[in-house]
Amino acid sequence: MEVEMLSFYYYHHYFLLFLALFFISRHLLKKRKNLPTSGPLCLPIIGHLYLLKNPLHRTLAQISARYGPIILLRFGSRRVLLVSSPSVAEECFTTNDIVFANRPRLLVGKYLGYNYTMVGWAPYGDHWRNLRRIITLRIFSSTRLQMFSNVRINEVRSLLRRLADTGDSFKTVDMKSMFFELTLNVMMMIIAGKRYYGDGVRDLEKARRFREIVKETFAVSGVSNVGDFLPVLRWVGGFKGLEKKLVNLQGKRTGFMKELIEEHRMVRTHRTQSKEEKTKTKTIIDVLLSLREAEPEYYTDEIIIGIILTLLSAGTDTSAGTMEWAMSLLLNNPKVLKKAQAEIDAKVGQGRVIDESDLANLPYLHCIINETLRMYPAAPLLVPHESSEECIVGGFTVPRGTMLLVNMWAIQNDPKLWAQPTEFRPERMEGVGGGRDGFKLMPFGSGRRGCPGEGLAMRVVGLALGSLIQCFEWERIGEEMVDMEEGTGLTLPKAKPLEARCKPCAIMLNLLCQL
Repeated sequence: MEVEMLSFYYYHHYFLLFLALFFISRHLLKKRKNLPTSGPLCLPIIGHLYLLKNPLHRTLAQISARYGPIILLRFGSRRVLLVSSPSVAEECFTTNDIVFANRPRLLVGKYLGYNYTMVGWAPYGDHWRNLRRIITLRIFSSTRLQMFSNVRINEVRSLLRRLADTGDSFKTVDMKSMFFELTLNVMMMIIAGKRYYGDGVRDLEKARRFREIVKETFAVSGVSNVGDFLPVLRWVGGFKGLEKKLVNLQGKRTGFMKELIEEHRMVRTHRTQSKEEKTKTKTIIDVLLSLREAEPEYYTDEIIIGIILTLLSAGTDTSAGTMEWAMSLLLNNPKVLKKAQAEIDAKVGQGRVIDESDLANLPYLHCIINETLRMYPAAPLLVPHESSEECIVGGFTVPRGTMLLVNMWAIQNDPKLWAQPTEFRPERMEGVGGGRDGFKLMPFGSGRRGCPGEGLAMRVVGLALGSLIQCFEWERIGEEMVDMEEGTGLTLPKAKPLEARCKPCAIMLNLLCQL
């Protein structure tokens, strides 16, 4: 018994000595290197992981409010620089833009990023620069966006027809699914010239497969993986189960996209070079296959699939979610809704349905979208960056290999920057161009890794939202305000999907019947 007590005594003291040495060494290292504050107590092995709870952006905002706008946390084995100040964010994306141009190697990036061939997850370097150039010049250029304007108009008008098909009575609509299907149809029409939701679906079996893949993708995309921060857990069953699920999903997505590419390749091979075919608008797959003809060794199926998946992952639920939040805010603020309707009536009239060319003349509609993006950014924590070398941020030393998290939600809801930030006040956005206001409003990110699809997103959201405001009367499904609780995920979903009641405006009913 005495031997056991003596052993316990020694082990207890060894453990206390280990803790003491751990904290002393961390303190001395921080002092020597002039590292940013580490904020709350950092535990051995797990670091600050014990603090994290959903919604993550709000938890991290509370930590920043207490310890400052630049904090060096530790998530298990990874250093994490948490930034929640526009001036510090500006320093990261200007002075240190190249240093932070990399992405951390995470499980989501490995599989949902198609083995890092997607431009969003590809390592910074020549390959990434080439992918970025293709996306910017060949897909999201002003000319290319204009070429696909009819796709956006047709899909929005298809949505209007679906909503108007019950005549002049109010009906309850699941707006979340409506917006999600709209954005997916827009993206797949641009990518492959195919629709997979609603009317006009040609191949029902492929549509079913596509919808299943989309459902599985978004089911796992927001799953946090502790194994990314505690490598020892990668050998635990739960981690291996998640990895197996991601591998299977990757196989399904790859197989489906290869079939699409092969279909387009066969059509291109047998297409007659008639005048009609030469003037026909090319899909994104057509564009990429034409590039392959010039550089077959570079534009492999893997590269083309990576670009396609980039467009799908970044351009669907983000825009759909923004529209859902915007409609929720409008339903809770009927005066704003009426003001937006009045602007459209004055600038567009009631003799035709709004067109993309009208968006430039609807500043209040842009204010509504910008205010929605401020309050509920699609990426409340910008996609993580990683430092490729040691650098100085805010006067502090940031070690090489540090993961950068910019809390855009915290910046865009900071009462020091925005008067009464919890209030929906579109008027505060008057004079703000696009979706940016320096570094205090940048829901699409900034610097080299900023979202290249901002122009497309603003067009889709503006046209869809403006059309719904112009053509329908809207009301909540009950007297209660729309629930604005936030869900969890990489993007910022509503915890409770939006349902609303709508009916066509009497004066627009005949026009809607003619669409």
